Amino acid sequence: MNPDPNSSGRVLGADIGGTKIAVGIVDEDGKIVTQIRKPMIANGTADEALGAVIEAIDTLIFTEQIQKIGICAPGPLDPRTGVVLNPPNLPCWRNFPLAERLAQIYRAHVKVDNDANAAALAETKWGAARGYKYVFYATIGTGIGSGIVFDGRIYHGATGSAGEGGHVSIDYRGQVCNCGKRGCIEILAAGTAIGVRARAKVTADRARGAALLDLAKGDVAAVTSEMVGKAYATGDPLATEILRETVDVLTPWLRKIVDLLDPDVLVMGGGVAAMLQPFFGDIKSGLPTWCVNPRASEIPLVMAYYGADAGIAGGAALCAE
Repeated sequence: MNPDPNSSGRVLGADIGGTKIAVGIVDEDGKIVTQIRKPMIANGTADEALGAVIEAIDTLIFTEQIQKIGICAPGPLDPRTGVVLNPPNLPCWRNFPLAERLAQIYRAHVKVDNDANAAALAETKWGAARGYKYVFYATIGTGIGSGIVFDGRIYHGATGSAGEGGHVSIDYRGQVCNCGKRGCIEILAAGTAIGVRARAKVTADRARGAALLDLAKGDVAAVTSEMVGKAYATGDPLATEILRETVDVLTPWLRKIVDLLDPDVLVMGGGVAAMLQPFFGDIKSGLPTWCVNPRASEIPLVMAYYGADAGIAGGAALCAE
């Protein structure tokens, strides 16, 4: 029998993506008690997409009397009203009042925020940043998202759009990012960028790229950032070079974050961050070279606690008291 989400301190967290919906019951200590995953209908009508979310929630629970629901949804969105504005990977929703619709259906308190903001809050409440007051969280995967938590609250800014750390530029003459700006850290250091850099290096010198070519079954176009991580784990020199180059652009980016926010902890999540964890010491030791802040070296740089379940925990954290 599934646990009753109305039990003391338990809330329902949901992570809505372009292809899947992950839903879980989270207890007062941040433990995900149970969870499921269902397909998302991203290219249908707004109501079909909402129906997919409802089906996922109803599959997990037996009763519709849910007291609190927290939703991680792709942005842009308005966290104050719970309206999903125009996310590129959810074309089904345009100015869609997600929080209001779910509140009507379940007669519950519903909050909606983007995944990085919510994950930052979960890490602060229950995870790697527990006990810290000024938290900067970055998730580095296919792209780069970030969230800021001050005194236990997400910092949204005046319009709800604060925390777009992935689109802080470190090279105004650099490559054009998908956002339209040049030299954003996302276009330079996310998983997609690592894959691009790896393919270019393998093309230039197939002998040096032998380990990556082996993983890609001889197809240069099939080389990915995940393969770079696997090759690095075997000691491959080219993979190590690629990851060190990634560290070389992440460090000055974090310098900007440290000098601007003066956080007391830096938390990294996502698949690329896990791949770069062996280099955290190098990043941390390099910060004083780039920072005005004389105490930059004292700021811990830690790996996120929740990993692939960050969206469920993050959704729950939005509603947990």
